[in-house]
Amino acid sequence: MKLFINPTDHRLRAGWRLLIHSLLVVLITLIMGSGLLLLNTLIKGANIAFLQEGSIAANSSLTLYSEFAFACGVTFATFIARRWLDRRSFLSLGFYFKWKAILEILIGILIAGTMMGFIYILEWGLGWIDFQGYGWQFLDSRKLFTDCGLVFILFILVGWTEELLSRGYHLQTLSEGLNRTWGVILSALIFALLHQDNPAFSISAFIGLFISGLFFCYAYYQRMNLWLPIGIHIGWNFFEGTVFGFQVSGLTDLPRLIYQSTKGINIVTGGAFGPEAGLILLPALLLGVLLIRLWGKSEFVNNPSPQADTHLG
Repeated sequence: MKLFINPTDHRLRAGWRLLIHSLLVVLITLIMGSGLLLLNTLIKGANIAFLQEGSIAANSSLTLYSEFAFACGVTFATFIARRWLDRRSFLSLGFYFKWKAILEILIGILIAGTMMGFIYILEWGLGWIDFQGYGWQFLDSRKLFTDCGLVFILFILVGWTEELLSRGYHLQTLSEGLNRTWGVILSALIFALLHQDNPAFSISAFIGLFISGLFFCYAYYQRMNLWLPIGIHIGWNFFEGTVFGFQVSGLTDLPRLIYQSTKGINIVTGGAFGPEAGLILLPALLLGVLLIRLWGKSEFVNNPSPQADTHLG
């Protein structure tokens, strides 16, 4: 029985909880995804314009559906596992619902924007950016900004889902079962592996994503909440792809405010995968660490925000 139950707290061991949580994520995601595809088919059959033809959402509807289904799968599976397997509250993963939560998200987005702006300026200064123009010079302005807004919503889903999964359930369950060090390392490894199906994925991309996973763990532990890493994740993707025109972990078919192509050595710039796969990532992450520390020491947040109750009766 000790193989399954931890005699100290009389719960399933962390490994079994992680396995059940993963199965729940897959099951709920499949159910939600099938339901969304069926709904879209019925709507199209009724000749209702669910998504505007020609928009980024229409062209990438499967991506939007799958991301929303995955977000639902991770959220519901985590709530179920946290409540009935972990005997902890969902909020204890690092959530609180006060005005500071919005502030943490916004600061995270600004930190990510500063990091990505630093990468762009550095590459431009070294002659590695071939600037081609602005988005409104290539596309209708209304369509461009509508598509950018829809992609921002997509990145909100991505930020929420990946941080809830990786820095929420994976990191904290592994840390409980092993220790914090192994929790950080293993959760960052899983985070990197979850991107292996992305276009142009490579060893350098894996290493960059692993280091990025460590950085997101740092953001979580500095503030002891998920709002800041969620904000950084949203801002990183949005500023990387939509604002500055880089590839977002290999993804290229996104609306862009800046049209540019990257030159230089791929191992430095990240090549077709984007900055996450290049050495250019390292100084940006160091800048991010500095900004997170400065935010933590600011007069607005003298102490990390406390987590909600951890034990359920």
